[in-house]
Formats: sequence, C-alpha cells, structure tokens
Amino acid sequence: GKLNSYLADINEQAEDLFFRLVKELAEKENVTEKMKANTPLEWVQKMNNIRSRAAEVVHAEVVFV
Repeated sequence: GKLNSYLADINEQAEDLFFRLVKELAEKENVTEKMKANTPLEWVQKMNNIRSRAAEVVHAEVVFV
C-alpha cells in the first residue's frame, strides 16, 4: 500500500529537480525570452539541449538510484 505514495514522491522530486536544472542552465547560458523572440530556431535548439542534459541528470540522480 505504500508503493504509490513512494512513486509519487520520487516523481515529485524528479520534476522539481528537472525544472530547477532547466531554469539554472538557461540562465547560465543566456537562453532568454529575448532570444526566443529574435532567433526562435536557435532558442529551440538550445532549450532542447538543456532539457536533454537536465533529464540525464534527473535519471542518474533520482530515477536510477
């Protein structure tokens, strides 16, 4: 009966870490709303890269522990 609550907790931790990492990496690499307006394709490329790296970190630190 505790599996669902455990999995929900892990999911919440993973989501929190993912969104925090995406925000931090985007700020660090100057991926801004201004870039999104001026060069949308470059913004998408950079955000896809950031999201991919953040997902790898989350999987390594939270999911596959």
